[in-house]
Amino acid sequence: MTLAMTGLAGPAQAQGQGAPAPRVAPQAVYDIAPSLGAYTDEVLFGEVWRREGLIPRDRSLVTVSALIANGRAAQLRGHVGRALDNGVRPEEIAEIITHLAFYAGWPVAISAVQETKAVFEQRDIGTPVPATAPLSLDEAAEARRRAAVQASAGAVAPPLADLTNRVLFGDLWRRPTLAPRDRSLVTIAALIANGQAEQMPFHVNRAMDAGLTEAQLSEVVTHLAFYAGWPRSMSAVPVVQKILAERAKAAAPQTGAGAAIRIQRHGGQPSATGPASNFTGTVRVESRFQAESPARVGGGVVSFEPGARTAWHAHPLGQTLIVTSGCGWVQQEGGPVQEIRPGDVVWFPPGIKHWHGATPNSAMSHVAVAEAQDGTSTVWMEHVTDDQYAQGSSIPGGCRT
Repeated sequence: MTLAMTGLAGPAQAQGQGAPAPRVAPQAVYDIAPSLGAYTDEVLFGEVWRREGLIPRDRSLVTVSALIANGRAAQLRGHVGRALDNGVRPEEIAEIITHLAFYAGWPVAISAVQETKAVFEQRDIGTPVPATAPLSLDEAAEARRRAAVQASAGAVAPPLADLTNRVLFGDLWRRPTLAPRDRSLVTIAALIANGQAEQMPFHVNRAMDAGLTEAQLSEVVTHLAFYAGWPRSMSAVPVVQKILAERAKAAAPQTGAGAAIRIQRHGGQPSATGPASNFTGTVRVESRFQAESPARVGGGVVSFEPGARTAWHAHPLGQTLIVTSGCGWVQQEGGPVQEIRPGDVVWFPPGIKHWHGATPNSAMSHVAVAEAQDGTSTVWMEHVTDDQYAQGSSIPGGCRT
């Protein structure tokens, strides 16, 4: 069975644009399911693999990734050979297997190793040597991603959040053997192949930011209908549609006659008490606001009674404070407590762990402004201890008087 199905990959050079569809399906397919043989030759390899929306190399990346993710090791030999013929380097194939151990599980990756090894031996390919210098990443974007991971998984599975940030994105995604766009392409293919479309938004946006086009994304979804099944590709369609609509809306915000200013009158909303899970002491939040999509900014006026403060927290996209009255303290993890007074503007960079609040002898109010990422603007952590808070007492004069 393995030898027969291996033949479905066929030689890459036989698929030139304009050439007649070659006989790709093995004779066994025609003997048992002749219509399947015809679809294989005329549609899959005679049409889909020839479509110009995705170059053969990319189709091989998508196909190999889907086969690995679905545990279809018996199909790999032919498609690994085809990938090599289509320009995928041996070290890139090895890196796909390594990457998919994280996204589809170690068992499927180990099974893929055995089939790939047979192809490499047949072609006299030695052990691939991966590149070692790690890729540099956008630190601001990484800080936002780390904060989002902490918000979604940190409270329930702290080790998973740690491994996600430290190993998956801190190491694996920085490996240079696969270009960032190709690594995202491999991930998207695996998610669609395994029916995990709900995980796609982050990775599709990451891929498009790295250079994947809308037309190429469309071809990926179409191509995978043949290798993962129509239901899984169709399930991915509305997810992709929503992502593209959000990107288009963000790129062309509403202006002119279609937009209108909005005034939120002071006192139009009842004040809320800051929850004990996120604050120490008495804290009130007033004049809360949240912009409509695609804008992500929100905030409010926060008032702290003497001795009140936030818990430690971070913001995926950072935060700005504008002090309006009183006297307060702020502290970044690992740094000194600093004094803030009316008119001061404080900027907390994305992902920076910090706290802020009033001093023991003075109330303090500020306007807080932050943007949300994937619906999250604040990642709350543990409370500030009395000893940590008391570090502010070492500031000479100022708020203590």
